[in-house]
Amino acid sequence: MMKEPINVLLIEDDPMVQEVNRMFIERVPGFTVCAIAGNGQEGAEKVSFYQPDLVLLDNFMPKQNGLETLQAFRQQDTDVDVIVISAAQDKETIKMMMRLGVFDYIIKPFKFERLKQALEKYQMFKHRMTGEGPVGQQELDQLQGVPSPIEPQEKKEELPKGLNQQTLQQIIQFIKDQKSPLSAEETAEGIGIARVTARRYLDYLQKSGQVQITIEYGGIGRPINRYQWQ
Repeated sequence: MMKEPINVLLIEDDPMVQEVNRMFIERVPGFTVCAIAGNGQEGAEKVSFYQPDLVLLDNFMPKQNGLETLQAFRQQDTDVDVIVISAAQDKETIKMMMRLGVFDYIIKPFKFERLKQALEKYQMFKHRMTGEGPVGQQELDQLQGVPSPIEPQEKKEELPKGLNQQTLQQIIQFIKDQKSPLSAEETAEGIGIARVTARRYLDYLQKSGQVQITIEYGGIGRPINRYQWQ
């Protein structure tokens, strides 16, 4: 089953920047812009009405700036995550935003790849933190982008071209946490990556003997490969 898209409210006063940011957001799979607001007051009203998962928030706006809007969210205990996209570079503003719990802070001008990185990190965080149950230190470190410590005797694994260690560890941890075998599509949804990417990592783990594969037959179409930690 495909996960619901992540709904984003874009709060930005410049119409041209609104459109560029909207296109950038919707280029990232799994995200949709549910509404756009031209200032902080309007943004606060639309947060209450649309109840988005994520707000992309500018700072320099008329009527109510981004910092004031974020403070209003927190005072009202609004259950929404925030990524700031602003030209504000002064340390005091950035510190205040961070203290108020923004997920990320992107300084204008920025490239699409930087926003894509922030959204994909948020997507992974949201998917992994949904539901109940404990979170281990290793998983929490992965979600925050903290590299795992390497023991002196541990030899760094040489990976095939196109694979990276951090994504591999995320997939390993996710597979270990499951009680039943998973398909590549289920793994991709759980991690927040593309199915074809998940399949490449799972095939690598299967060839290296770290996961075992079972084939599920039934219904119309190709049989489904399911993977489980050895």
